Amino acid sequence: MLVGQRMARPVITITPDLPITEALSLLKRNDIRRAPVVKRGKLVGIVTIADIMNASPSQATSLSIWEVNYLVSKITVKDVMTKNVVTVPEDMPIEDAARLMADTKIGGLPVMRGKEIVGMITETDLFKIMLEMMGARQIGVRASFLVPNQAGELAKVSKLVFKSGGNILALGTFSGESPSNTLVTLKVEGIEPDVLRQLLEPSVLEVQDIRIC
Repeated sequence: MLVGQRMARPVITITPDLPITEALSLLKRNDIRRAPVVKRGKLVGIVTIADIMNASPSQATSLSIWEVNYLVSKITVKDVMTKNVVTVPEDMPIEDAARLMADTKIGGLPVMRGKEIVGMITETDLFKIMLEMMGARQIGVRASFLVPNQAGELAKVSKLVFKSGGNILALGTFSGESPSNTLVTLKVEGIEPDVLRQLLEPSVLEVQDIRIC
């Protein structure tokens, strides 16, 4: 899966000379938390709701409400935006974009096709992908268990499910309790929880959890 397949589009952009009050209204109206800042078709920054809110005067200010409103009205997007924007190309694997977002602690990235902005990929998009990967919107029997970190373990489990008439809805692997094992989360339909436990226990290191969800 590539970024371009899951990015949000069309892109809502903001100009650098827009007053932050208008920028905040635009973000809230479109139910987004950030927007690329574009000048004459070129990406020059990115602005978030947090950037705008941090630019507002403190509640402890001695200024009157009229003075505060006047000062805020003079602040524009270019005064609060982040200028060094981290971007990703539309053909980047989605997991690479997720790793970049986690490592840089950024909640959303503009997606580029050359020098053109073609979308945004955000943490919300990644959450939706995780829901799909884990089968969260489908009812089934969910099992978490440890297997040795070696070739053929997933194939063995898949074969057990198939032979018992089950259908795998989702399958994910995660870091185990040590480098020697892997945590597997499996979601199936067509098999009762107690039957799935009986299938797994002789074939895996440890069954940690089985439930219907």
